[in-house]
Amino acid sequence: MPNNKKNDGFIMQAGILATAGIIVRIIGLLYNSPLVAIIGDEGKGYYNAAYLAYSIVLLVSSYSIPSAISKVIAQRLVVKEYRNAHKIFQCALIYVLVVGGIASLFVFFGAGFLVEMENAIPALQVLAPTIFLSGILGVLRGYFQAHRSMVQTSVSQILEQILNAFFSVGMAYLLVKGAAGKDATTQAVYGATGGAIGTGVGVLTGLLFMLGIYALNRKTIKRRVDRDSSHKDETYGQIFKMIIIVVTPFILSTCIYNVTTYLDNTLYQKIMMGVKGIEETIVATQTGVLSKSIQISNIPIALASAVATALIPGISSDFAQGYLEGAKSKVAKSMKVTMMISIPAAVGIGVLAKPIMLVLYNQPDTIDLASLLLSVLAVSVIFYAISTLSNAVLQSIGKLNSPIINAGIALVIQTAVMAVMLLYMEERYSLYYYAAAIIIYSFFMCLLNGISVRRHLGYHQEIDKTFVRPLVAAAIMGAIVFGIYQGLYLLVHINILALAVSVAVGTAVYFILVIRWNAITEEEMRSMPKGYMLINIAKKTGIIKKTEVLSEKHKKKRKKEHPNKNNNKMIEKLNKEYVEEKEDDFWLDD
Repeated sequence: MPNNKKNDGFIMQAGILATAGIIVRIIGLLYNSPLVAIIGDEGKGYYNAAYLAYSIVLLVSSYSIPSAISKVIAQRLVVKEYRNAHKIFQCALIYVLVVGGIASLFVFFGAGFLVEMENAIPALQVLAPTIFLSGILGVLRGYFQAHRSMVQTSVSQILEQILNAFFSVGMAYLLVKGAAGKDATTQAVYGATGGAIGTGVGVLTGLLFMLGIYALNRKTIKRRVDRDSSHKDETYGQIFKMIIIVVTPFILSTCIYNVTTYLDNTLYQKIMMGVKGIEETIVATQTGVLSKSIQISNIPIALASAVATALIPGISSDFAQGYLEGAKSKVAKSMKVTMMISIPAAVGIGVLAKPIMLVLYNQPDTIDLASLLLSVLAVSVIFYAISTLSNAVLQSIGKLNSPIINAGIALVIQTAVMAVMLLYMEERYSLYYYAAAIIIYSFFMCLLNGISVRRHLGYHQEIDKTFVRPLVAAAIMGAIVFGIYQGLYLLVHINILALAVSVAVGTAVYFILVIRWNAITEEEMRSMPKGYMLINIAKKTGIIKKTEVLSEKHKKKRKKEHPNKNNNKMIEKLNKEYVEEKEDDFWLDD
C-alpha cells in the first residue's frame, strides 16, 4: 500500500496550482481590460480568432505534453526507475522539438487556412513561433509535475502571464499609436498583432525560468540517475514508441475536448458572414464581446484544471500499484474541493455579472449584452469543472479512449444544435445561441465522463454533501449578495465598492453555511489548500468548536517538550510547522 500521507499531499499541490491558475486568470482579466480599451471589441475579435486557431495547433503539438509526460514519468518514479524517467524526459524534448518546429512553420505559412477573418492573419503569424517554445516549456513543467512538485510550474505560469500582460498592452498601444490616422479596422488589426507579441514574450519568460530551475536541480537529478543501477534500461526506440502511444490519446482527448471553442467560433463566423451576409467587422465585434464573457466564466475552472493536473500522477501511481481505494479517495476529495468553490463561483458570477463586467470591461456600447451573456454562461462553470476533473481521472487510469469518445459525442450534439439555431432562429439572438451551445457541450461532457468513471473505476460520487448542500448554501448566498449590492449601490453609486462588500459578505455567508450544515468536515478542510488557516478562522469566530488537531509526530513532540502543558499557542505553532513541512516542495528531494 502506498504512503497515504505522501499521496494525500496532492490536494496541497492542487492548491498551489489552483492559486497560480487563478492569479494567472486574474492578471489576464486585468490586462485584457486596458487591451480591449486600446484595440476595441473589433480588435479583440481579430485577436480571439487568431488565438483560437493558435490554441488548436498548440493542443495538437505540445499542450498535452505536461499531463502525458507527468503520467509516464510518475509511473517510473514510483518504482524508483530514475534512469528511465530521465530518458523519457530527454526523448520528450526531442519529440516536441520536431513536432513543435513543424507546427510553427505550418501556422506561419498556413495562417490563411486556419482563420476565416483575413484581418486575423497577422496576429496568428506572430503567434506561430510561440508554439515551438511552448513545447519545450511543457516538457519541463511535466517533468517537475511528475515529481509532484507544482511550485515550479505555478511560478513559471505567473511570470509568463505578468510579462504577457505588460508586453501585450505595451505593444498594442505602440502599434495602434503608430497606425494613427488610418481607419479603425486597420488600427484594430495592428492592436491585435501587438497583443499577440505579448503572448510570445510571456512564453519565452516561462521557458527561461523553467530552464533555470532545471539547471539548479541538475546535480540532484544526475545523482539519482547514477545511483539507479538495479533496473533494466528501456531503449530509446521503446521510449519513443511509448511516448507516441501515450501522448497521442492525450492529444486526441484534449484536442476534441477543447476544439469546441475553435469550431464554435469558426461555425459562427461562417454562418453569420457566409450565409447571413453580415460584415466581417460586425462579426468580429460580436465574437469579441462574447470572448470577454467566456474569459470571466473560465476563472473558476482554473481550480478544476489545477486539481486535474495534480491528480494525474497520484492516481496513476495508485492505480499502477492496484491501490484502488487510494485512487477513489483522491477523486472524492478533489471533487468536493472543486465543487465547494465552483458552485458558489457560478452563482456569484450569475447574479453579479454586470458589476463584474463594469469593473473589467466597461465598453458602454456592449456592456449590457456582455453582462447578459456572462449570466447565461455561469452554469457552464459547474459542468466544465466536473468534466475537466473526470477527464483527468479517466486519463490517469489508462482509459484514454473514453474521454475522446465522450468529447466527440458532445461535440457533434452541440455543433448540430448551434447550427440549427443560427440558421433557423431569430438572428438578433445569435450570440445567445452561441452561449447555449457552450452550455450544451459542457453538460454532455460532464454527464458522459461521469458515466465512464463509474463504469471503469467503480466509483460512486457522494451527492448530498458534495452537490446539494453547497448548491443550497450558494443559492442563499446569491440572494444575499444581490440584495447587498443593489442596496449599497443605490446609497453610494460606487460600483467597485458595492461589489467588493457584497462579495466579502457572500463569501462569509457561504463559509458559515457549508460548515454549519456539515457539508465539509474539519478533517476534509485540513486537506484543502489553506485548510488550516480556514479552520483557525472558523474556530476563532466560533463557527466550529475548538479542538486540538495534531499529527502523531507533533503530538509526540509536544508531549516530550511540554509533558504537563496544554497551551493553545504551542498547538498553533506545531500545527503551523506541520503545514510548512507539507508545503515545502520547491526543490526535488534527494
